[in-house]
This record gives sequence, structure tokens and C-alpha cells, in this order.
Amino acid sequence: MLDIIRSDSRGSADHGWLRAKHTFSFAEYQNPERVNFGNVRVINEDRIAPGKGFGTHPHRDMEIVTYIIDGAIEHKDSMGNGTVITAGEVQRMTAGTGVQHSEFNHSQDDELHLLQIWIYPEKNGLEPGYEQTHFPRAEKLNRLRLVGSRDGREGSVTIHQDVDLYASVLEKGKELSLDVRSGRKVLIQVVSGDIDINGQQLFAGDGAQLEDERTLRISASTEAEFLLFDMG
Repeated sequence: MLDIIRSDSRGSADHGWLRAKHTFSFAEYQNPERVNFGNVRVINEDRIAPGKGFGTHPHRDMEIVTYIIDGAIEHKDSMGNGTVITAGEVQRMTAGTGVQHSEFNHSQDDELHLLQIWIYPEKNGLEPGYEQTHFPRAEKLNRLRLVGSRDGREGSVTIHQDVDLYASVLEKGKELSLDVRSGRKVLIQVVSGDIDINGQQLFAGDGAQLEDERTLRISASTEAEFLLFDMG
């Protein structure tokens, strides 16, 4: 089964300094048919105005993954981390027993574009933690580059859940395939460009939820970037 979530069907919010799209129910967007998929609870596509952002606020019992598409975000948290995360980097924050953090567009001139992803942890009450890793374009080009995993293999950030998170930049005319293990779910989020998944075309901002699909064939009709979640 392949269920496509078109970009224009997502929830949306416009706060002036923040323009957001919500794949799943979030804040004022509540859709009982789109609460989560597998262990993925939130995929928010945020565009944040120069110098603006989110003041200090709390989280707990969630794995928070930030994927920077364009620009840079300034992050500070109650664990003592103070970092700038740039395009091509992936940040993982384990909220666990509780953490507070702030996030602001590091630039005073350019818009920040990112995906923020929330994943249910394998158990509550984990010790808060933080990771930040850069994955060059060359490592993602025409392949599935593992950027997040339960065991942190291949230099990926560690996600405390049975999730393998891949990133890919697929050139026009290139194709990838993935054999899906029995009982696994796959979620794809298109960052940019156009891709074809098992005969269904997806565009920037679109997502796809797949269950009981044993083989995935992904091809690009334009250069495209996407994320792929392989979940237990």
C-alpha cells in the first residue's frame, strides 16, 4: 500500500516570521487521520525569517531530529550545548527526562529552511542527549546515505528507536531500489525536486507512507533530495 500525502494537503501556519507545513497533527492543525506514521510523530517543514526563531521552551520523551535544508540555525539548550547547525547537517536531541532549548535563524539576512522531525523513543525517561553531524552532498549523491539509526552505525546520529533514516540527492534520470524487510514501514519525505516511487510521482513537499511494499524503486525526473525512514 502506498499512501501519498500531497504538499498542499498538509496543515499550514503563517506567523509572519514563521511559515510552516505540518505533515501530521501539530499545534492548531489537528487531523485524526494524520497523527503519526509508525514511530514518526512530527514532520514540520519550517521557513524562519532572518534573526527570528523559537525562544526557550521544554521537551520531554521525544527524539527530535533537525535536517537543515538551507541556511543555519543557532541552538542552545539546558544540557550546555550552544551550536550553529548548517545546511547538510543533522541534529539529534534526546529530550528524555526533560530538556529546554531555543532555536533561532543564525542569519540576519537570509531565510532558514529546515525539517524538524519528532520520533517516539523506544522508552520514556531516557537521559537527555545531543548529536550533530555533517553529511556532505557527495555522500548522499545517487545513493541512500544512512544519517540516523538505532546503533549509530556508519557515522549516523543515534536515534533511540528502531528507525533507519536515510538522505539522498538523486540526479535526473538516476534510480535507486530498496528491498524492504517483512513487517517494516517506510516513510518518504521529498525535500526538493520530483521523484517517482513505484510508478507514483511525488513533488517537493510531498510525502509517501508505504506498508506491505517489499521493493521500492525510486527514480528522479529532476534532481531531487529526499529523506527515507525505514521503521520497525
